[in-house]
Amino acid sequence: MTRQTYEDYKYFIQDTGYFYVGSKYTLQEITECEDILFKFRKVVAESIIPKYTNTDTLETVLYYLEKESFVFQILKQMNAQVRVSMLQTKKSVFGKEKERYVTKYIGIKDLVALSEDDKKKLSVVIQELKGSKLAILTV
Repeated sequence: MTRQTYEDYKYFIQDTGYFYVGSKYTLQEITECEDILFKFRKVVAESIIPKYTNTDTLETVLYYLEKESFVFQILKQMNAQVRVSMLQTKKSVFGKEKERYVTKYIGIKDLVALSEDDKKKLSVVIQELKGSKLAILTV
């Protein structure tokens, strides 16, 4: 029997203006991965890891982020957005309510504005972090 490792949502993609990091990376993996932007790895190593542990995932950091934290200030400075899936209720034409998952980008301020209870009620699943390449130079 072969052992499989969970690799979904462990990726790094970049285009001309933005970079995208999968949420299942641990903070230690981010600092060790050569494919990830050096500046982002440096921000994680110097600013995020001291507040959390090496084994915390990016998903847990973003899920439990608080408005008063220094990490929130850094992510706000990077113009970070988070891709999430959440339950959304819609009424059909016939008046029936239908719940479905919707995937969308929300700003880091909007994510922090949701309480833990709201996140649980909406079944929020964090998929990736999107940051501006230009803004990360100011961090």
